[in-house]
Amino acid sequence: MTTAAEPADPLPVQLAGLPRVELSDPLFISDLHLNAGAPATLRRFLQFCAGEAAAHAELLILGDLFEYWIGDDTLDDDTDAVSRTVAAALRGLGERGVRVYVMHGNRDLLLGARFLRATGAQLLADPTVASIGGRELLLAHGDAWCTQDAEYMRFRASVRQEATQRQFLSGPRAARLAFMGAARAQSEAGKRAKAMQIMDVTPSAVDEALRASGQRVLIHGHTHRPAVHRFAIDGDPAERRVLPDWDFDTDPVRGGAIGMKDGELVDLPLAA
Repeated sequence: MTTAAEPADPLPVQLAGLPRVELSDPLFISDLHLNAGAPATLRRFLQFCAGEAAAHAELLILGDLFEYWIGDDTLDDDTDAVSRTVAAALRGLGERGVRVYVMHGNRDLLLGARFLRATGAQLLADPTVASIGGRELLLAHGDAWCTQDAEYMRFRASVRQEATQRQFLSGPRAARLAFMGAARAQSEAGKRAKAMQIMDVTPSAVDEALRASGQRVLIHGHTHRPAVHRFAIDGDPAERRVLPDWDFDTDPVRGGAIGMKDGELVDLPLAA
C-alpha cells in the first residue's frame, strides 16, 4: 500500500507512453479479460508465458489483459490472487529476457505505475508505431475507432479525463467494485441492443488513422472479431489484422496471437 511517506503513483493518463517502439521478434495479444471467474483462461495464459511468449524477444499486450482493473491497489487484494499471479508471470518473462509491453484497454484503463513496476512492463501509447526489421506498422487497442457507437464514445471520453480517474481512484474499494460491476452489466445489456457493425471499428476512422500515421498495416484488438482485412488507402495496399479475444473456459475455446515469420505477420491460434 502507498504510505504517507511515499508519493502517490501518477494516474495512467500522466504516464509517459512510447509513441514508437523498436521490435525484433514480437508476439501480439489482446483481450484476455483475465479474472477469477475464468480459471482455465488464466491457466492458459500462464502456460503461454512459460511457453510461446518465452520463445520471443517481445510480448505486446494491446489492451484488456484483465476483465477490469479498479486501481493498482488490486495487487494488495488477498481475496483475489489473479492480479499478483499475472504480475509474477509477466515479471518472469522479463527475467528471461523478454521485453513486455502493455497498452491500456477499455477494461483496464487504470493500470498504473505500480502495476508497471510489479511486472517490469513498459506502457505503450495508444496508438503506437512499431518498427520491426525496417518494417513499420500501427498498434492500437481499437476502441477509439468505434465512432458509430456514440454512447460508448461519450463514455470513453469521460473515463479518460484525469479528474474522472482521480475521483474514481479516491473512492473506497467496495464502491469501485460495485461501480465496475454495474458498468459491466450495463455494457453487456447495451451490446444486445446494438447492431454488430455499430460496435465494430469504423472503416473511415481506421483509414484516417493509417493515413495520418503514414502507415498501411494495423494490428488491434477490442472488437473480438479476429480477421485479416485487406483494402486500399490512396491507391496503396493496406491491411488490418484484428486480434482474437481469449476464452478457454467455454466450449469451443478460443484465443490466439499474432507473430512474425520470414518478415510476414502470421496468425498463431492457441490450443487448450
